[in-house]
Amino acid sequence: MRVVGKRHEREITFHASGELLREGAVFNTEMQKFQSCLRIPRGLYRYKTHEEANQHWNDCVVATMAALQISRHG
Repeated sequence: MRVVGKRHEREITFHASGELLREGAVFNTEMQKFQSCLRIPRGLYRYKTHEEANQHWNDCVVATMAALQISRHG
């Protein structure tokens, strides 16, 4: 498996942790907020490569982040 980035994978444990549950809930809430405002133009997209699809996704995420920053801070 190819590892990209520095994301820390959580270990699978047999005992529940309140802190991990809270982190998961916060992450889920933030992702739901982000998805509701993600600016992806409507339409059908066909990509020749995965890299091209990833670039389009990154462009949409950056445009969304820029628009949110402008709307919040002017």
